Amino acid sequence: MGSTKEGTLAARVMRRDPYEVLSVSRDSSDQEIKTAYRKLALKYHPDKNASNPEASELFKEVAFSYGILSDPEKRKQYDTAGFEALDAEGMDMEIDLSNLGTVNTVFAALFSKLGVPIKTTISPNVLEEALSGTVTVRPLPVGTSVSGKVEKQSAHFIGVTINYEQAQCGIVVRVTSAAQSKFKLLYFEQESNGGYDLALQEDSEKTGKVTSAGMYFLHFQVYRMDSTVNALAMTKDPEAAFFKRLEGLQPCEVSELKAGTHIFAVYGDNFFKTASYTIEALCSKSYEDTTHKLKDIESEILRKRNELRQFEIEYRKALAHFQEATNRYSQEKQFVDELLQQRDSIQSSFTVARSIVNTSGSGHYSNGSGSKIPTEDTKGMSPEEEGSSDLKDKSSRKRWFNLNLKGSDKK
Repeated sequence: MGSTKEGTLAARVMRRDPYEVLSVSRDSSDQEIKTAYRKLALKYHPDKNASNPEASELFKEVAFSYGILSDPEKRKQYDTAGFEALDAEGMDMEIDLSNLGTVNTVFAALFSKLGVPIKTTISPNVLEEALSGTVTVRPLPVGTSVSGKVEKQSAHFIGVTINYEQAQCGIVVRVTSAAQSKFKLLYFEQESNGGYDLALQEDSEKTGKVTSAGMYFLHFQVYRMDSTVNALAMTKDPEAAFFKRLEGLQPCEVSELKAGTHIFAVYGDNFFKTASYTIEALCSKSYEDTTHKLKDIESEILRKRNELRQFEIEYRKALAHFQEATNRYSQEKQFVDELLQQRDSIQSSFTVARSIVNTSGSGHYSNGSGSKIPTEDTKGMSPEEEGSSDLKDKSSRKRWFNLNLKGSDKK
């Protein structure tokens, strides 16, 4: 038991600074951090370093560091208080399914089935093929849809070409699966070397009888909901499920597209089987009213999130005060009950009195048990004297009785 604790402590002490691991500065942008992570992930991926056992550990360290710096909230916590702040909140790690063994994949699938949010990374092979530009891109005209099935940890690349008017109005790309398959919707930006660099990703979520994911490029800031944010903290504190709910709202890095061809992909995120999907690209011109409503709702949610942060502070204080008052109530009630019990016990000792019965013509009182209590006339007498006195009384009564009888005979 002691060795386990020592090992855990040693692991915490040996953890390196995430900025150092990714070779980036503390003021690096999100894009710089993302680029550094991808290069290192491809460099140290176990599939490419079968003869180098250290590569696997380095790959995990890179993934762990990116998990901190890619999340605005976790990055802020780390910058403020280091690893201790993250240990207190609990880290939500992303899992690379392509690097899991069969047994671990089964466990991950089971947890996912039970509703435990599990974030998965994209296979390095897919990212490498995209960066090298060796992927096959299927065209998807705006206003149309295409269906397909993608293998697990694989991707189908889709090219959406938009004109200037469509770019000005805004574009929506969405994917649905009637089979409730698990997938990711990806957006790639084109590099100068002809390859594609991952810029956005959306995990599918269950909505009714389908799973879906969407990206919105509407010329204003759009947010996505990350359900895994603070998931561990919420399981420990059910009330946090409400207060932390809007904390999962993360801003999308890209809010508009220019005229030209843009590369999207549907990534199979199922654990064991292929993912069935339908992808479509729409111009938001025909949804102008809906677009304005979305903009208003996004603003309202942000305002409400700020309100909830302040309200949570007030609520926690009020809850602590209520708990304190409740505890005092229980203590006071117990104390009063004990006092009353003591009072009743003392009073009962007075009310249990002996019943006194007076016997006429006798120098004793009976205490109810047949015993005699001496009176003033018999005090100081010996038992023999007391007995003689009793005999005299009986004799006199007898003589008196006999006299009366004789007198009646004479008459």
